[in-house]
Amino acid sequence: MQQVIVIGGGAAGLMAACTAARRGRQVLLLEKNEKLGKKIYITGKGRCNVTNDCSPEEFLAHVVNGGKFLTRAAYAFPPEQTMRFFEEQGLALKVERGGRVFPVSDHASDVTKALERACRAAGVAISLGEEVLSVEAAEGDACAVHTQKGRLACDAVVVATGGLSYPSTGSTGDGYRFAAALGHVCTPLYPSLVGIELEEAVDAAQGVSLKNVVLTAKQGKKTVFSEMGELLFTHYGVSGPLVLTLSALLNGAQGRTPRDVRLQLDFKPALEERVLEERLLRDFAARKNEAMKNVMRGLLPAGVVGLVLRAARIAPEKQANAVTREERRALLAALKAFPLTPRALRGFEEAVVTAGGVSLREVDPATMGSRLVKGLYFCGEVLDCDAFTGGYNLQIAFCTGFLAGQNV
Repeated sequence: MQQVIVIGGGAAGLMAACTAARRGRQVLLLEKNEKLGKKIYITGKGRCNVTNDCSPEEFLAHVVNGGKFLTRAAYAFPPEQTMRFFEEQGLALKVERGGRVFPVSDHASDVTKALERACRAAGVAISLGEEVLSVEAAEGDACAVHTQKGRLACDAVVVATGGLSYPSTGSTGDGYRFAAALGHVCTPLYPSLVGIELEEAVDAAQGVSLKNVVLTAKQGKKTVFSEMGELLFTHYGVSGPLVLTLSALLNGAQGRTPRDVRLQLDFKPALEERVLEERLLRDFAARKNEAMKNVMRGLLPAGVVGLVLRAARIAPEKQANAVTREERRALLAALKAFPLTPRALRGFEEAVVTAGGVSLREVDPATMGSRLVKGLYFCGEVLDCDAFTGGYNLQIAFCTGFLAGQNV
């Protein structure tokens, strides 16, 4: 009999399996894909933002849902310990802007290899291409899993199947189905850390990436978000780190949707309006006979110029010396508070993580064990926990996986 079966060979499952095996448990890890860590390979644009070099308190401050629940896990296996774990496996790490931690190699595959090395060294048995169909419970205890190959008896089951984000990697919601069949409640599921579709047509700026801009979201008179960072224009609207972070507050999990807010983009946050106006006046005087579409390229990327001029209602061909004071004021407003109207978030196919999941009320935060079924544990994205971008979601996977492995 296998003592422990871990379902899912992603970040949380691999950490849980390794930790349990190091404690002397007999562990079988089942992964339905043909290889381990399939989602890890695409995180951080293929570089894998392993964690964030921050304190447990700072980590918890970046958790959107489930911060209180994660407190025990955050201190039991903090980011510092995550980094130490990988370095002990021979994976050199580096810290980049905002505390983001990456492998020095910039290869996400090296992260998966390090986790697999740790598992195999601890004695974990790994079965690839074996999909779990159901989890069996008898008299309140988890005691077996059923795969296409048959029934596997065990003493405990760790569900680490991920969420619904990037279903092409195998995240198809299996864990929610297992949990519900065993009596657990799953909260509504939403895509998080995802692009925002706009009402405005911005395809002319598709591919333009802006750095050091400020994106602000207002709900009525209240500012619900305002941060400086990077933003990317796409064929459907906007994406990039700023937008991904904002999406975590607009996916419905916080009781707020894209249509509840209006957005403003400050292209020049380092310049006060008076200073920016003086800059415009100098540019207009120096290039008075040139078309505005050319004059504005001194301030903005070419792909964005047309959007800003349209917002200010200035014809692109209009000469600089013909711009009226009212038009100049409108141009200033467009540069400092460019309006964007969000329509919807992109779907699970593009979402980095899933918000929602197995209800935290039914899981012991000290062990990750089910309060309903003895011998059943949950970790990672299957839980109703999610965080902002920056390595925090993988840290959730590692610290909850560690606690599950420690206690299974």
